[in-house]
Amino acid sequence: MKFIDEARIEVMAGRGGNGVASFRREKFVPFGGPDGGDGGKGGSVFAVADENVNTLVEYRFVKKYLAQHGERGRGADCYGKGGDDIELKMPVGTVIHDADTGEVVADLTHHGQRIMIAKGGKGGLGNIHFKSSTNRAPRQCTPGEQGDQRTLRLELKVLADVGLLGMPNAGKSTFIRAVSAARPKVADYPFTTLHPNLGVVRMDDTRSFVVADIPGLIEGAAEGAGLGHRFLKHLQRTGLLLHVVDIAPFDADVDPVREARAIVEELKKYDEELYSKPRWLVLNKVDMLPEDERELTVSAFLNAYGWPQAQPDDSFGFDVKAPRVFSISALNHEGTRELTFAIMSYLDVVRAEARKEAEALQQQAAAAKQKLIAPEAPAASADDK
Repeated sequence: MKFIDEARIEVMAGRGGNGVASFRREKFVPFGGPDGGDGGKGGSVFAVADENVNTLVEYRFVKKYLAQHGERGRGADCYGKGGDDIELKMPVGTVIHDADTGEVVADLTHHGQRIMIAKGGKGGLGNIHFKSSTNRAPRQCTPGEQGDQRTLRLELKVLADVGLLGMPNAGKSTFIRAVSAARPKVADYPFTTLHPNLGVVRMDDTRSFVVADIPGLIEGAAEGAGLGHRFLKHLQRTGLLLHVVDIAPFDADVDPVREARAIVEELKKYDEELYSKPRWLVLNKVDMLPEDERELTVSAFLNAYGWPQAQPDDSFGFDVKAPRVFSISALNHEGTRELTFAIMSYLDVVRAEARKEAEALQQQAAAAKQKLIAPEAPAASADDK
């Protein structure tokens, strides 16, 4: 299936049914009075996050979605039937924008999330609502309201724990093949990866993380050069970036330090928040270097690039959020095991901190709720004593 991460659609909620002016017509019941019912409400349009959907390709072919209109009211106090709602299933990670105002209408972040994106119109009132002691035969009724109609821009941002960043042919796809069951295309020419790939790295039965591989960036990507700029948004939800660098390029004129700095500069131009995310340096293709030159080449690169030297892989002996560097060969899996264990240790710490924050917020909310339910008794005054 073709990967589509952007689409533009038009949604129209149903119109409410009209109210009706009607009077009772029964034998032996003189002056029966009004009995016009209300119109039914129009159907609404909902967006539903579904983990079984992974692309917006459906919305490239069907552009308009119309919910059912409400039925008009009838006599004998009969109310019109409400229009049926419609649900649009979208991938988890979809952000829905109003195309006219740019407002974020919905952000689907977890499976089963259901958000109204177009509200159906209210049904009109029948004349039964207008009777009074001075107006016993009202002929007023109101029409149903129009439902919302809006043009929406859908943008998919894949949900992943770790994002891979780097120049074309840096070895990102080879790395994701080495550590997960994902099988992205690998070849010896630039821009082999044309759309994002996700891979699940399983450490044991209960611990795993998701890696996202996007097309390689080139200098000028923030201004639209190459392919990667279209997919940088997929890294905005990741918790950790791995900057993959080809430490042993085939072309002698290619400077790894210059390319690494160019990638970081493009990242900063694109999104300051993305640039500020935790980022580790991964020096790939060390198998292309002679064994007696590897340490010297890596050290020379780090000195020229201005990156801190490597720290021990002990999650209790270093600052888990400090920048780190790893030397690997994704092709023959050299160093990949150590890297995945370090990533898992990092994510364990981050997830534990997130759980503590969530628990603290829940406790604060519970305490505030309890305070509202059972406010503290006022202190007794001297007269009361």
